[in-house]
Amino acid sequence: MNPSSTTPSRLILDDIVHAYDGRVAVDHVSVGIAAGEILCLLGPSGCGKTTCLRLAAGLEDVQHGRVIIDGRTVAEPGRAVKPEARGVGLVFQDYALFPHLTVRDNVGFGLRQAGAAERRRRSEALLDLVGLGGRGGDYPHMMSGGEQQRVALARALAPEPQVMLLDEPFSGLDIALRDRLCADTLAVLREVGAAALMVTHDPDEALRMGDRIAVMNGGRIVQAGYATELYQAPATPFVARLFGELNVVSLRVAGGRVSTPLGPLPAPGFADGAAVTVMIRPEALIEDASGVIEAEVVEVRALGPVTALGIRVAGWPGRLGLRLGGVPRHGRGDRLRLALDLGQTFVFAADGR
Repeated sequence: MNPSSTTPSRLILDDIVHAYDGRVAVDHVSVGIAAGEILCLLGPSGCGKTTCLRLAAGLEDVQHGRVIIDGRTVAEPGRAVKPEARGVGLVFQDYALFPHLTVRDNVGFGLRQAGAAERRRRSEALLDLVGLGGRGGDYPHMMSGGEQQRVALARALAPEPQVMLLDEPFSGLDIALRDRLCADTLAVLREVGAAALMVTHDPDEALRMGDRIAVMNGGRIVQAGYATELYQAPATPFVARLFGELNVVSLRVAGGRVSTPLGPLPAPGFADGAAVTVMIRPEALIEDASGVIEAEVVEVRALGPVTALGIRVAGWPGRLGLRLGGVPRHGRGDRLRLALDLGQTFVFAADGR
């Protein structure tokens, strides 16, 4: 994924390849992040995303490619600028706070070149920024996990870095706290305007935090773009599955389309007889009194703002999932008429490419 031609990138990973004991962990990865932009590297454990972050931070030596920060090459094979001289702030998933230092001194740890008064002033200002004003004299053990993560964020921001690197920063937090901390962290990053690279395995976090998302699998970026692009036009079944439930069926192409029990779907680019996997999001099925799809409700689950239905349609193997807004208004055995939104249907080659 190349940086925008109109907005200069503050952080660039340029054709990065990295291996451990002969096993390739990062395979020709290129990304660019502009000032004020948040890019989320999203993927499962072992896909190479944390290695990319560590290479950007200077915690691993670059074997192939370059790391560029603010127009300056800070790492390439055989040469590397020290981590502390890169203008990078790091936030780890385990907070990495010093237990014997107060919160204020943790935040000010990277400001040792400043005088005591200036260090205190900057530390207090950052604690205010992350919502912990008045807590500077506390110690880490006196704070909740979410509060400790705020301290870690303030500490990373203290040296006024050009680039922020966040490694699974909300891992292990309960849902309500995670959601609140996501919103607060996003506001803080917007305020300071640094380029931010965030690593996560959680699609929901990536959707909440990322201006853009780069999906990694097997060491490669398989798709990158805005959240709406990845959701509405996934490049592979792997990307499609990341962002929610799917109704899936295996079929064959005939005459440039796939005949499904829900109606025909266009299948451009596939030869007649080609085996394909059809994926349909639950929200593609729309309740419509004039719809041509007849369905029977077999399961009802209230999920707060939406209701999840399990339905049966003649000819479809097993149940289909359907999402409706609001509280449940259907029961088991009810008959529905549905229409199909083709924009939420996807046809992929059966081999997954």
